[in-house]
Amino acid sequence: MSRPRITHILNHAALSLLLLLTTAPRTFALDTDLPDLGNSAGSLMTPKRERDLGKAFMRSVRRSQKVMDDPLLTDYLQHLGQQLVRASDGNGSPFNFFAVDDPQINAFAGPGGNIGVFTGLILTTDTESELAAVLAHEIAHVTQQHLLRAWESASALSVPSAAVLLAAIVLGATVGGDAATAAAIGSQAALIQHQINFTRANEKEADRVGIEVLAGAGFEPRAMPSFFQRMGKANQVYASKLPEFLMTHPVTTSRTADALGRAEQFPYRQNTDDLRYQLTRMDLVQRQAERPADAARDLQLMLEDGRFRSEAAVRYAIARAELRANQPQRAAEILDALLKDRPDTVEFIVSRAQADADQSRDAAALARLQTAIRAHPGSYALNIAYAEAALAAGQPALAEKHLQEFLPYREDDPRVYKLLSTAAGDQDRRAEGHAFLAEYYYLIGDVEAAVLQLDIALEQKDVSFYDASRYESRRAELKLEVDDKKDKRSAGP
Repeated sequence: MSRPRITHILNHAALSLLLLLTTAPRTFALDTDLPDLGNSAGSLMTPKRERDLGKAFMRSVRRSQKVMDDPLLTDYLQHLGQQLVRASDGNGSPFNFFAVDDPQINAFAGPGGNIGVFTGLILTTDTESELAAVLAHEIAHVTQQHLLRAWESASALSVPSAAVLLAAIVLGATVGGDAATAAAIGSQAALIQHQINFTRANEKEADRVGIEVLAGAGFEPRAMPSFFQRMGKANQVYASKLPEFLMTHPVTTSRTADALGRAEQFPYRQNTDDLRYQLTRMDLVQRQAERPADAARDLQLMLEDGRFRSEAAVRYAIARAELRANQPQRAAEILDALLKDRPDTVEFIVSRAQADADQSRDAAALARLQTAIRAHPGSYALNIAYAEAALAAGQPALAEKHLQEFLPYREDDPRVYKLLSTAAGDQDRRAEGHAFLAEYYYLIGDVEAAVLQLDIALEQKDVSFYDASRYESRRAELKLEVDDKKDKRSAGP
């Protein structure tokens, strides 16, 4: 099967943000009434396999997409996402929300509750309720188990191969540029293309549940039809090349009207956007400028012209641009003024600590972050910033202790392992440093590099017999994945 044909199949099999009924012609009859996904999830996939597949899925996504390694953005998306999850049937289940650095207006859900949001979509939303509506719809597809049919179709494959296939379907791309792997499982991709023809009833259910989740979490439920409406109008703007959002889930008048009818059942709420939403959007705006000085200038003009929804968010974005421009003192002055009004805002605290660290005021940075962590012990951004500040202050043992305590909460986070590697290396524990680095490479999808790091760890003089046994065992596990991948390459298209 040729590569263009494989890509064509995968693109047309892409699971969209809203996962509408696909228009691909059927070659066999599909009973859309069976199985009953709401009642037979256990027969489709065990919880352990779903967790394993979710982890492997994220490795494939990180290998092929620009998953943003930004603690503040990740912290905000997790905060918003978990607020919605608590109001859903998925409360208590694991969900992972992350951003992809891509201007496309798109988002996707994968196995294991992994929900990705493109930065282009965040910037396109007008209100936090609109962004929440996107996440709520994706959460609904997960909680109502609409996705399990596609996942079950890959059950005959090994977990890594199934993850590559599913990531390719979700993203409409050959994951990691591994065309040979995609070719080897191209027939399964074609099969799944036919089996993910979700019914309109699935979509209505996801809209209905998503609107209920929005309302239950305190957001304006009319934000969902409002966003549909704006996306529908975009059809008139893009004559030839539709954005990914509109290609993967066309917005119809009836769809919008139906969502509006459901939303009207709830009382109207005049929501005020959480400041963190405005801070996140404006930080993304300033990062769009390649030169930070240009970003600071444009944002200053925005302030002078009064073209803003939140003055604090614009000033914060200027401070972030100044940090990028290596002007920590200017940034500190802006952030100090912002902290007077909102001393508990995570974005301001982390950025101010960065300004301290950039001016070699390491003790001040650590003290500021330590105080904030007492108030927000689960904050990803604060905990990562504290570990980084400890390393910058020449206290790797402190950084490692803190990271080890935090690791159970982010056990699949590449950044945590990379920082642990640095902390171990700074204490001359080279074998352990390379072992941590192996886990970092594994989590970003580079299994060959992970094996190489374990080889280097085993060659170190400081490796103990116990650690050597652990590294050998881990190396054997990873080598199986490498060999499996090579076998698929040798099989060819």
